[in-house]
Amino acid sequence: MYFLELAFIALALSVDAFAVALAAAATGRVTGGRGAFRLSFHFGLFQFLMPVLGWAAGSALSRAIASFDHWLAFILLTVVGVRMLRSSRRFEGLPRGGADDPSRGFSLLALSTAVSVDALAVGLGLGMMRIRIWTPSVVIGLVAAAMSLVGILLGSRLHARFGRIAEACGGVILILIAIRIVYTHLTAQ
Repeated sequence: MYFLELAFIALALSVDAFAVALAAAATGRVTGGRGAFRLSFHFGLFQFLMPVLGWAAGSALSRAIASFDHWLAFILLTVVGVRMLRSSRRFEGLPRGGADDPSRGFSLLALSTAVSVDALAVGLGLGMMRIRIWTPSVVIGLVAAAMSLVGILLGSRLHARFGRIAEACGGVILILIAIRIVYTHLTAQ
């Protein structure tokens, strides 16, 4: 696999991670370096692991999940997006972090899974082409982590400037990404 092709694949796979990280940080709930590290690390880790799993699983897993992978991503992103919208309507004085922190618990797992489902299919494709998986997976994971960190930094600036409006927009963005995933899948058939 040529480096330029690998770079484009990694960038394409990291677009959702970037957008979700930006939206999550715009909520103001990704606070400090630890939260930013957790979110970007897990997005990168899942983007690294999913191609490996896809490559290892072969075509059987791809056929088994192909009929619903887009729905899984849709549900996960929509649930987190709706939670963000609800949270943006709460009293302004509520503390940040905790149960609604997208860099912890269910939200972190749901977001990490949702942004990396496409990487599973890429891993499967690389396996079918008999391409060794480790270098592409490392590059994909590192690019996703870096793009997520950039998204977090930009999202934090949006929150500092726009507060609750940015939080509501973040929830809407996640829901729109979920809709785009399903729409793209349904129109491709």
